[in-house]
Amino acid sequence: MDVELVQQLANDEMVCMAARVSTIGNKAQSYTREKNRGLINFLVRDRHGSPFEHGSFTFRICAPIFVVREFMRHRAGMSYNEESGRYKELEPVFYIPAGDRPLVQFGKAGAYDFKPGTFRQALVASEAMRMAYTEAWTQYQAMLDQGIAREVARSVLPVGTFSTFYVTCNPRSLMHFLSLRTKSDHARYKSFPQVEIQMVADQMEEHFKTYMPITHETFVQHGRVAP
Repeated sequence: MDVELVQQLANDEMVCMAARVSTIGNKAQSYTREKNRGLINFLVRDRHGSPFEHGSFTFRICAPIFVVREFMRHRAGMSYNEESGRYKELEPVFYIPAGDRPLVQFGKAGAYDFKPGTFRQALVASEAMRMAYTEAWTQYQAMLDQGIAREVARSVLPVGTFSTFYVTCNPRSLMHFLSLRTKSDHARYKSFPQVEIQMVADQMEEHFKTYMPITHETFVQHGRVAP
């Protein structure tokens, strides 16, 4: 999964400025880092979320279509633009799990986990995907060669085909996304994300941690619950 931070307009100071306007109006005052840390702790702890909406992160993400569709379940505070198979010929880039990707599911829906799987299972999964992708791409190209519209020809391509999209989100919506799409021992509410979307989320979280260290630290401290 490829995650690139294209632009960001978000920091801990903006959160504090937005929160303090309710008590100081337009008075210009300076505050220490520790004062800001205390305020952010209060906001996250008591779930006063609106001050975390004054900022943005824009990511360019390349991932399989099944990851993109799962990602787009997140709608509040998220804006998307994705490459279109109607208007451009898609690229022959397909997803095959790495050798350490767990393959065998166990447990009940909503709380299941995975086991590594055997060498035979890994071989079968890899070869089945390669064969399916090869045949699908061959048929896709055959239709394009016959002048069939891209929007029709794309129908044969599997959800393992890579797509590229931009997503812009504010820090509050990003925390909500991370609370659901990562696994962490610090989480108050356990989540069970698919491995591939967690690979995306983990990279996004590193950028969040870099640009908003106090907010990220407090988010983790309070159980990874979005305010």
